[in-house]
Amino acid sequence: MLNPIIAQRMTARMEGGFCVFLIGMRINRPLKIHKWFPVAQAMPRMLRELAGHKEYGFLGGHFWLGRTIISLQYWRSQAHLIEYATNKNLQHSPAWTAFTRSVGDSGDVGIWHETYVIGPGAYETIYHNMPPFGLGKVGALLPATGHYQNARDRLQQPKS
Repeated sequence: MLNPIIAQRMTARMEGGFCVFLIGMRINRPLKIHKWFPVAQAMPRMLRELAGHKEYGFLGGHFWLGRTIISLQYWRSQAHLIEYATNKNLQHSPAWTAFTRSVGDSGDVGIWHETYVIGPGAYETIYHNMPPFGLGKVGALLPATGHYQNARDRLQQPKS
């Protein structure tokens, strides 16, 4: 079922700090399906694993497909993200090993990630005529009124 559109200005708040993780791959040589397809299959496996284990610290996110595949993820903390990525018994470690063995420096498939550690009150959001999305999907959605009316005021909210 699709999330309903919220037909008003909303903002999102998180209790404490959190981590934003962007990760993706780029198909550099589309005809080399045997190189990029296994890489493309790895992320959905990891996301299924994370969805079933809240204790890993994964809060949720979004996924986009195209020549460049992007996963926007929210984590409880950078420590949770690193623990997941380095745990040899979970999906990431074998996927990384398979990538370095199969693709390595060939240039067939590009991978990338960016990690942002966000402190309490060091962010602001706005959503208008949107279903719950981004931080608004994993945090608390509030009407963007009063002290939440504009970006400057949202950034000056007390640190939670």
